[in-house]
Parts: sequence; C-alpha cells; structure tokens
Amino acid sequence: MTFPVLTSRKILLIVGGGIAAYKALELVRLLKKAGAEVRAVLTEGGAAFVTPLSLAALTGHPVRMGLFLPDEETTMGHIELSRWADLVVVAPATAGLIGKAANGLADDLASTTLLATDKRVLLAPAMNVRMWQHPAVQANVARLQGFGDLHGMAVVGPDDGEMACGEFGPGRMAEPAAILTAIEDLLEDTVAVGQVARPLAGRHAVVTAGPTFEPIDPVRGLTNRSSGKQGYAIAAALAARGATVTLVSGPTGLPAPAGVTRLEVETALQMQAATGAALPADIAVLSAAVADWRVDTVAGGKIKKAPGGPPTLSLIENPDILAGIAAPGPMRPALVIGFAAETTDLEANARAKLSRKGCDWIVGNDVSADVFGADGNTVLLVSAGGAEAWPRLSKTEVASRLADRIAEHFVPKA
Repeated sequence: MTFPVLTSRKILLIVGGGIAAYKALELVRLLKKAGAEVRAVLTEGGAAFVTPLSLAALTGHPVRMGLFLPDEETTMGHIELSRWADLVVVAPATAGLIGKAANGLADDLASTTLLATDKRVLLAPAMNVRMWQHPAVQANVARLQGFGDLHGMAVVGPDDGEMACGEFGPGRMAEPAAILTAIEDLLEDTVAVGQVARPLAGRHAVVTAGPTFEPIDPVRGLTNRSSGKQGYAIAAALAARGATVTLVSGPTGLPAPAGVTRLEVETALQMQAATGAALPADIAVLSAAVADWRVDTVAGGKIKKAPGGPPTLSLIENPDILAGIAAPGPMRPALVIGFAAETTDLEANARAKLSRKGCDWIVGNDVSADVFGADGNTVLLVSAGGAEAWPRLSKTEVASRLADRIAEHFVPKA
C-alpha cells in the first residue's frame, strides 16, 4: 500500500513515558517508508523505555529532550519545532501528557510544544485500563477534542487487550499501522496550514452498539456475545470527523468514547425508544446486535428448578429497529447503515438484508471465526451500487474506513 499523502510531509513525534514507547520506533519506520520526514521529542519518562540514539538513528535527526538547552533554545527551539511540523503525533500519549495539554500546562519540552503548536495533534493514548476509564482522563480527552478545528486534538485508540501490568481492557496503544492510517486521514483532510476540514461538522449521527439483554426473571436473560467494540469505534471515528454523535449502547462495560453522548439501555424495547428519541439525525449506524426475541412475560421472582423439568418459555419477536429507522418518513436519516452478522453466505445474506430492511448500506461481517470480543473484523460494505470487500482489519481501522465513506457520501471528494 502506498501513502502519497505522506510524501515529504513533516511529522513531529512526541514519545511519552510508557511501555508502549517501543511501538514509536516501528511508527517512525512506517512513516519514513511512506515518505514522511520525522523528528522526535523524547520525554524524560519516554527515555526510560527507548533511547535517544534509537530514535535519532530511525528519524535521521537529533532527538530533542530538554526545554532549557542553550544551544537549542537560543532560537526558541520549541516554537520552531511546533511550526515546522505539518502534524504533531503523541505516541504514547500518557495520562500526564493528556492532562497537561487539556489544562494548558507547559513545564517541559513536550507540553510546551503542544501548547505552542498551531497544527493538528493526534493522540495515541496508552495507560492502565483504570487510568483510561477514570473520569478525569475521559474529561481531559473530551476537552482536547472539543477545542475546535484549530486546536482540537484527534484520538486513535486505545485498543483493548492485556496490559503490561497483567490487567485486561481498553488502554493499549493503537498499533503503529492503525496510527499511520489515522495520520494519513488527518493529512488528507488538511486544506491549509493549521486548518483542517472536519467533513462531518454540523451533522448528527446516531450509533447503536453492543448487545441487548432480555430478562427472563430477575437473574436470567437472553443475550448474545457482542462486545460493542465495533460500534464504539465507529462512534469515535464519526466524532473525530466533526459529527455530533449520540451512542445508544446496550450493556458492554466499555468506557464512552471521548466527545460522544452515550445513552445506556438494556432491552431491545429500550434501545428502540432511545434511538427514536435521538432523532432527527443525518446518519444512523445501527451496529448493535439486538436480540430477535424476548419472553412474553418476565417472571417476578427467580424461576426455581422443579420436578417437572425446565420451564417452557413463550417467546415473542422484538421490534425491528433498523427497518423502523429506515422506513420512509420525515424523521428518516439521510444515510441509514445496518449491520449483518453472518456465519455463511456473507454477501448473499447482506444483500437480502439490505433489500428487506430498506436501508442504504449494509456492513456484512463474518462472525464465523474470531470476531466476538476480538480487536479485528472482516467486513463487506454492500450498497445498491455494489459490494466492497475489506481485508481483516482492526475494528478501529474498520471504523475509520466506514467514517471516511460516510464523509465522502455527504462531501464527495473532488
């Protein structure tokens, strides 16, 4: 794959202090291979994990580390750095760096450069899952994203996975290839120095994600294995492109994406009501795995084992949320996208669902292998105009591609 948008572009990489700093070396290699010029700022914490010599050898430039170095600051080197770059990338973006940037603090070279830059900034967060989920960190990320077109910062990741500390959850820095794609996306949207087109600004998107849970009694229920990761990634990608995003989520345990309004629901009926109440919208991406059925009568107490054997459950169909949103009418979004989770005949089943539901696009995803709860996905984008097969990608990359297609639908590229 070639990245012509990166040819001769200037990337300033700020490497924060975290175990994920080793991935910054691979990111530099990918950027250089794609034709970009890279310079690096290494924080004191970052230097505990990677050496200045490694970064200098890969970038081909001296690595900047200190704010008060006479040879560099006689010409106000931190200002020069911030103006030199076409894009600033912070990888890993630690909780400390994010907090400093969100609150205008500048006590070292990295934070001063972030405050002084007039270019877009891409953050690749990396930290312990509890740190990432802390309200203070989430508020800081949301604040950085909300600073507007000039100062607003974009975010890629973090991914779910096992941490160096042994815990599991969101907090792993996005893989270098995913960061490279996010860099390309930001640079493609650059229309002038210091100004970035946010192609979905002014658009409202409603995204559904996760499973639903249909109670049988106070302790049991009908549900499915959807993790919600893909829908959450889509909500984040749309927000990064300027959309106002309402995320209607079943029970997932995932943190709300920064800058996204999340409405938490449990049952299909609740999801239907919340999704309808979120309208009007320009875009609807209905990725939730809604249970097809619910019991007609929920028991008031726990159903006990009895000599007669298991109880007989009478099931009734849940509402078809996708068909309802896609139905013609004044509240129908301009673009309605559904998902089709299939184990066989992916394209045929996705096309049938496209016709049956009345939506504009279907994202068919093959769930026959390692998809539920995983970080990767294999999808087929189906519309009336044809089908586009994507290779297996991370769910973050799938979300980025889909958000780009949505943006092109509303603002076609010249």
